[in-house]
Amino acid sequence: MSQLEYYLRRTAVTIGLVFAAATALFFFFRAMPGSAVDIIAVSSASPEQLEALRAEWGLDQPIYIQYYQYLANLLTGNMGESFRYGRPVTEITLTRIRNSFILVGPAIITAYLLGSVFGGIMGQSSDSLTEKYGTISMAVVGTIPDFFLGLLLVLVFAQYLNFFPTSGMLSIGTQASLGSEPSLLQMMLTTDFWLHYTLPFLTIVFKYLYYPALVMRTSVVEVSDQNFVYLNRIKGLPRRRRLRRLMKHASLPVITIFPLSMSKAIGGLILVEIVFNWPGIGSLLVEAVQFRDYPVVQFVFFLIAVWVIVGNYVVDILYSAIDPRVTIEEGTA
Repeated sequence: MSQLEYYLRRTAVTIGLVFAAATALFFFFRAMPGSAVDIIAVSSASPEQLEALRAEWGLDQPIYIQYYQYLANLLTGNMGESFRYGRPVTEITLTRIRNSFILVGPAIITAYLLGSVFGGIMGQSSDSLTEKYGTISMAVVGTIPDFFLGLLLVLVFAQYLNFFPTSGMLSIGTQASLGSEPSLLQMMLTTDFWLHYTLPFLTIVFKYLYYPALVMRTSVVEVSDQNFVYLNRIKGLPRRRRLRRLMKHASLPVITIFPLSMSKAIGGLILVEIVFNWPGIGSLLVEAVQFRDYPVVQFVFFLIAVWVIVGNYVVDILYSAIDPRVTIEEGTA
């Protein structure tokens, strides 16, 4: 098939996967036992009040009507209202999503940049002490749970050395000076924010450093036997330049796993946010699950699913630009 046909096909598949993910999330959470009304029923609410809540939230409607309304709202960008807060879901989650992504996004990118460089050095230095001890150290760090790694950093750098604060995004004094809802720019202009930011940032970097490092190391070792490597050596190119070219040809596997690592980091961010009391999407998700707040939970998981699906779509499209060897053969299905 031609490149245009391939792009159109991948686009159609991506749209279908997003629709399938939205559908699966809807029925999965409706199949869970209990609802927000059942939790409220534990209080002194009367049966009439509970019935009014079911009608207000649309829970008294047949499941197919709820599904139709859910899809209609999704297509129009209306994610519904939170059962718990009575406010639009996007309004509740926007700040939390921002807080989570300013933490996990730069951390994963940093981990992949550092891990790729370290993995390339290990792969180029095959059978050396650098490769041996580097591989062992990366494997050990990768087995440590992220929350435990965060606790270790807090114990060493916050409790013993007293270099950084233990939790939150801002101290009480800074929060009071900036107001109840400071903008991201206002927070980032303060030293206090970066002191609070450092430990959770390093936790995610250290946790996800091993994966790109080991994948890049393996890919470099596999690519090292190709003819262009010997050609670059014969040309007398400096070691650093040869490593850069080698890593470019070996980068596809690392790029492939990047969206998956990002989604995994977002999913595992709950425990990190709890350790550092970071007001992100993880803590909001825990509260929403406990309260059976379907709109909030669905929206959060839907964003994670879209990130994975669209991320893989973008990676597939960029393959041919990154490595000219990746081509689409004419006439193949």
